[in-house]
Amino acid sequence: MTPRYTDMQLDALRELANIASGTAATSLSQMLGREVDLKVPKAFALPLADAVEAAGDPEEIVSGVALQLEGDLAGIVLLLISASGAATLCSLLGVEVDTEVGESALGEIGNILGASYLAALSSMTGLTMLPSTPMVVSDMLGSIVATVLAETVGHGDTALVLDSQLDITGEPCEISFLLLPNAGGANGLLAPLGLAEAAA
Repeated sequence: MTPRYTDMQLDALRELANIASGTAATSLSQMLGREVDLKVPKAFALPLADAVEAAGDPEEIVSGVALQLEGDLAGIVLLLISASGAATLCSLLGVEVDTEVGESALGEIGNILGASYLAALSSMTGLTMLPSTPMVVSDMLGSIVATVLAETVGHGDTALVLDSQLDITGEPCEISFLLLPNAGGANGLLAPLGLAEAAA
């Protein structure tokens, strides 16, 4: 059975995402030597089709960096970067986008952001969460998100998404950072806060 989340639970998940995203933003800022702004994260539980639509224009071509979660929490970390944003990131790192080196650079950004985010979540919840080797793919946003969500939702009908937006100051680059726990996986994040029971 797919869990249902209360407003209090979604607020708690949003706050976890806010703190973890701040840690990830600091890591990205140090890597690029640029200031990185963080928008207030969103946490929502939606039917699969609505969750895909909520991620953005489904026909926009983006670079997606996916990291499978390993440890106490099952799920996927997904970075979505527009074509222009990917070019900007690669330029800041001194490499060409649409090359093997550029793809590797985007994967490394995903790796650093994912590791920082998950380390912060781990310290707050006591859970062990490690990112797998990043997989980089360029495709329509809707295709990437639908594929990843289908894997995390499993037999359920509701997708839980924690969505944080990172903006590089002075550059046309926004990174959408999504944490997509597997069905029921949010209980692990909520349990240390004493909020897991009602989600079952």
